[in-house]
Amino acid sequence: MSTLNTGRDDAAVPQRARLLPNAQRKSLIAVVAGNFLEWFDWTLYALLTTYLAANFFNSGDPQSAVLSTLAVFAGGFLARPLGGLIFGVVGDKLGRKASLVICMLLMGAGSLMIALIPSYESIGVWASVLLLTARLAQGIAHGGESGNAYTYLAEIAPAKKRGLWGSSIMMTMLLGIMAATALSILLTSVFPKAEMLEYGWRYAFAAGALLAIFALYLRSQAVESGFFVEAKATHGTARTVTKRQLTIIAVRILMLSLLTNVLYYTWVSFASSFAISGKGMDPNGAYIATFAAQTLAFIALPFMGWLSDRIGRRKQLTIWAVAVIVVVFPISAILTSEPWTLFVSQGISLLVWAIQSSIHSTIMAEQAPTEARATSVGIWTSVGAAVSGGTAPYLYTWLSSMQLGWVFSLYIVVLAIATLVTIRFIPETAGIEMDQIPLPGEEVPADGTARADDDENVASAR
Repeated sequence: MSTLNTGRDDAAVPQRARLLPNAQRKSLIAVVAGNFLEWFDWTLYALLTTYLAANFFNSGDPQSAVLSTLAVFAGGFLARPLGGLIFGVVGDKLGRKASLVICMLLMGAGSLMIALIPSYESIGVWASVLLLTARLAQGIAHGGESGNAYTYLAEIAPAKKRGLWGSSIMMTMLLGIMAATALSILLTSVFPKAEMLEYGWRYAFAAGALLAIFALYLRSQAVESGFFVEAKATHGTARTVTKRQLTIIAVRILMLSLLTNVLYYTWVSFASSFAISGKGMDPNGAYIATFAAQTLAFIALPFMGWLSDRIGRRKQLTIWAVAVIVVVFPISAILTSEPWTLFVSQGISLLVWAIQSSIHSTIMAEQAPTEARATSVGIWTSVGAAVSGGTAPYLYTWLSSMQLGWVFSLYIVVLAIATLVTIRFIPETAGIEMDQIPLPGEEVPADGTARADDDENVASAR
């Protein structure tokens, strides 16, 4: 059994905390701005699926083209674990900041490539191949982004406000999604249907590539995580982390990722595309309904993050999983071809989604020790996303095409039950410093929250 021993002199704590007051705010802006752009670029693919299908696959069979486009979408998820491994190692060895900068470059390059790929009519199957290549590059970047962004933000946040600070990751993620949705509304309003189908959608991906330059500048101004600097200075933490503990951590992260990824890609990202292709909803009306529902979730996110700091992560996760079981069948029954039905069903689902998503990044980062945090979070959240999130749109579309949408809802219920079981085996982490959260098999230290006030003490001393 490993033992918990902080093993640091008194000077180490102020050194780390000194990063917090001013540099902390600059670093917070840097990480969430980049996160905004990552999700803006990533979401454009989901929102513009019908246009991508028409341009990069054989348009003679529309249903097959859509399914092929969704298969490429799933392929991007298969690359995410590789990105989590590569950039997780970079983040744990060279620093969180360096990894986040490289990920931003790769995501922007993928968007630019999609904007410039010739159509299927021009180059045949090579259009499909190039789209897959661009999506794989974005998948690698996205896998690296999640592990390092989750880790970085959790490490710079005050312990007693980590849930609230963590909600900023999902808030900017949702802002990125909303910005992509707003741009889709604008483009479908400005361009006639034929022109939008032919080339209008390309402007969206070009915009994502240009905005990446701004995010790169902000990330270059960030300060490295104090926990990482300490760990490197002392050649790792004083705790002995066993392979068995790392395996348990991996299982926890994976199991806590499955349900949230399915819900995100069915309730948040692809809802408007499902309504357009499956229910015959007007594209402009669908995007407006989705944007309004996303606004509700955006307002709820910081409150939910704050709440987790008060009632604890485990209780909040339990409330979320139970709520999912309660609403999943009713919201499926509401949706028709009318945009208002999309707003109602998606509004309810996104409020439930916000209960967990507000603390998702925080929960993931809290499961692993400093020296393996970016790698563990990057790999296993990406595996969870690939297993459940990347396949969700394809599975839902396929089942719905056979009038078996209820099977997909039942699948969500099963994942919610599995999540409730997993919650029983994770520690309560609210208010405890990141380097004092117990590893599997350890007890919560009696003074586990003793250093939770260090940030405020140092700030006041300044």
